[in-house]
Amino acid sequence: MTSGPVENDEHVATVSEGEAGTRLDAFLAARFPVFSRNRIKDLILEGAVSVNGTPNVTPKYRVKPAESIAFATPEPVDADPEGQDIPLDILFEDEYLIVLNKPAGLVAHPAPGNEDGTLVNALIHHCGDSLRGIGGVKRPGIVHRLDKDTTGVMVAAKTEAAHNGLAAQFADHGRTGPLEREYTALVWGVPNPLKGVVDTRLGRDPSNRLKQAVLKSGGRQAITHYRVVRHWGADSAAVAEVACTLETGRTHQIRVHMAHLGHPLLGDALYGAGFATKINTLLPAAQAALRALSRQALHAAVLGFEHPVTGEVLRFEAPLPDDLTLLRQKLEAGV
Repeated sequence: MTSGPVENDEHVATVSEGEAGTRLDAFLAARFPVFSRNRIKDLILEGAVSVNGTPNVTPKYRVKPAESIAFATPEPVDADPEGQDIPLDILFEDEYLIVLNKPAGLVAHPAPGNEDGTLVNALIHHCGDSLRGIGGVKRPGIVHRLDKDTTGVMVAAKTEAAHNGLAAQFADHGRTGPLEREYTALVWGVPNPLKGVVDTRLGRDPSNRLKQAVLKSGGRQAITHYRVVRHWGADSAAVAEVACTLETGRTHQIRVHMAHLGHPLLGDALYGAGFATKINTLLPAAQAALRALSRQALHAAVLGFEHPVTGEVLRFEAPLPDDLTLLRQKLEAGV
């Protein structure tokens, strides 16, 4: 057992006879009281906790005598990031929220390796005193995220009431409300059937902590609906444009699910590494466009939700960015 645990430390505890049978989240919360039970639960669901070296257990797991429980937590970041003058492509803004078209390369919020130059820094600079903040702090409320290199529509809250209302809609995943999220993806091959649902459990990859993976147990349920919009080429040289709608919002969900189907995203070095040589099946112009993309071919095309204060149903679309538009044009010209 460690003493005085802090974020970013490796924490290890051995289960005693008297603790046997305790839920995993309760056991860790008691051993490491600096972390709340909710924080512990989140870490378990993210796959950050291992039992005898095996991750992807559940909070309800009952610990056994002499088991070694270990976890590490991310390095903390400044709770009050500074504003920075970073250009924003704003689609809509009022006193409660802001909707924007996020470019590639922009991280949502400060984190280790990206302490500044993030969307949060840009929003603090842009909103100024109109940003009344969340939890009494002058900062925007990020209620959902796009990967650093994924482009498209995002919404952020400017007030506590807006944050709470938006967060509830995203937690509901559109099951009972108007929340709508559609992504455009370019993938290798053509999914069969052309329309379907991927329903799996996702969690941290046991062999690579940088990746998410489809798991047989543990993790969290992830559901993606997909439909093939168009495709080019045939057999091993085929490429498809796929529209994906989310029923859940897990880290890297679309990227993992399409790779799970055998159709990873073009340009996805993390989940499509085994398809890297596929670029040689494209014509030279398409090859050049894909190499210039240097990121996964994924774009958040549509975001719809109910305004958390006025109740108005809003829907926003963001056109494909120039790099994906060029790639699609070259693919249409022939594969």
